[in-house]
Amino acid sequence: MRRSDGGDATSPARTPEQVEARLAERLAELRGEQGWSLDELARRTEVSRSTLSRLERAEISPTAALLGRLCAAYERTMSQVLAEVESEPPQLVRAGRQEVWEDRASGFTRRSVSPPHPGLRGEVVEGVLRPGADIAYDEPPVPGLEQHIWVLDGVLEVTTGGRTHEVRTGDCLRFRLWGRSRFRCPGSDPVRYALLIVLP
Repeated sequence: MRRSDGGDATSPARTPEQVEARLAERLAELRGEQGWSLDELARRTEVSRSTLSRLERAEISPTAALLGRLCAAYERTMSQVLAEVESEPPQLVRAGRQEVWEDRASGFTRRSVSPPHPGLRGEVVEGVLRPGADIAYDEPPVPGLEQHIWVLDGVLEVTTGGRTHEVRTGDCLRFRLWGRSRFRCPGSDPVRYALLIVLP
């Protein structure tokens, strides 16, 4: 995970290493809150016990797909989990203080433009996929999650509900997510898009 710093927030920015360590700590806390053993979490996520153990000790960083599986198990959106790593988010989020997370292995960069906040149902995320990037999620973190995808630059291929949509610059795809989904950048240039999430 990489943090983009700057802006005028009062609390000092954390280093990437501190954010990684806090994410690992929070994932361990979530498992503890559920009362699950590593074996139980491995069964629920179909991720090996050793991988989960290394993840919670901050020995490895989660990929987007792996974090997606954990979020589904804990019934939280990815933004909610990443926001829990930080302190209470301010009402005004300066561009330089927006949390940036990178999955270098899959070529995915995710910016929390407006992080989730208690009592609010919507959030805005900016996603960037490099050419050829292909990410599949087994299930949504919250069944029936409403999503609006507005492509800002490039072409994004989205598969949801058994249908594949090619979303081009300026196009908007909206749907409620119940099952598997897939995001792919089919073009020769990166695709940048805004993702609007509304909790049911």
